[in-house]
Amino acid sequence: MGSSIQIYSRPGCHLCEQLIEEIEPLLRGKATLEVRNIDSRADWHAKYDTRVPVVEVDGRFICEHRLERAALRRALSGTECQP
Repeated sequence: MGSSIQIYSRPGCHLCEQLIEEIEPLLRGKATLEVRNIDSRADWHAKYDTRVPVVEVDGRFICEHRLERAALRRALSGTECQP
């Protein structure tokens, strides 16, 4: 597996739960997934408080609030984001 996906989330967030359910099948065999609770660290809380869920691939911002499938596919394939 190549890429590492980080989802910044918080417990009880319905958008976070929905995005995680949506992203998991897309990652099978392609990337590892780490869900990070923003309330567990002050720096994450300060950065992502009203933005969750936020998706990063290998530390690069991909999307927030809703899953952008095309951006995720490009990031996983190594293709630079193009308009």
